[in-house]
Amino acid sequence: MAGAKTDHALERLVFFSDAVFAIAITLLVIEIHAPHFEEGATTGEALQALARLAPNFTGFLISFAVIGAFWSGHHRAFSLAARYDSRVVFWNLCLLGTIAFMPFVTAFMSSNFGMRLPAACYWGWMVLTALFNLRVNSIATGEHMLGADVPAERAGDVRRRSRGVLLAALSALGVSLLYPPAAPIAMGTIPLWRWLQVRFGR
Repeated sequence: MAGAKTDHALERLVFFSDAVFAIAITLLVIEIHAPHFEEGATTGEALQALARLAPNFTGFLISFAVIGAFWSGHHRAFSLAARYDSRVVFWNLCLLGTIAFMPFVTAFMSSNFGMRLPAACYWGWMVLTALFNLRVNSIATGEHMLGADVPAERAGDVRRRSRGVLLAALSALGVSLLYPPAAPIAMGTIPLWRWLQVRFGR
C-alpha cells in the first residue's frame, strides 16, 4: 500500500475483496461437467465428448482472464490508496456482486454458445461490472484515499485503464448483437481505448 501506514478498515476491505475474487474465479470450473463414458467406449467417442465441451472450456478461459483482469485493476488501484473512505464500501460490494455472479453468466453463455441472447447477457453483465469497477477505482485513487506520495499520473493511469475496460466491454456488447462468437475479440481493444484517452485528453 502507498503511504507510511494503511489503516485497518482499508486492509479488511482489500482482504475481503481478494477472497471474493478468488472464490469466483475458482467456481468457474464447477460449471464444466466431466463427461461420463460407458464401459467399452472408444477413444474416438471420448474425444467427441470432450470436443462437445469446447464452448465450456472457451467460456472458462474468457471469464478466468476477465476476472483476473478485474482483480489486477482492483489491486492496482488499492495499492495506491493509503486511507479508508466509507464511500467506497457500497460500490465495492456492487463490484464484488457482479464478479460473484460471473460463473452463472459464463455457464449461460457457454451452454448456448453462438446464440445472441446469452452472449448479450454475458457482455451486458460485463458492462455493468466495468461500470462498478470504474467507480470503485475512481474513489480508491481519489483525493480522499490516495496516498500523499503517489504521483497524479499513476492515479490517472488507473482511471484510464478502467475507462478502457468499460469502452471495450461496450464494444464487445455491440459485437455480440451482430456476431456473438467474435465478441471476446473486442476486449482486446482496451490498449486502444487507453491510447485514445491519452491522445485526445480523455
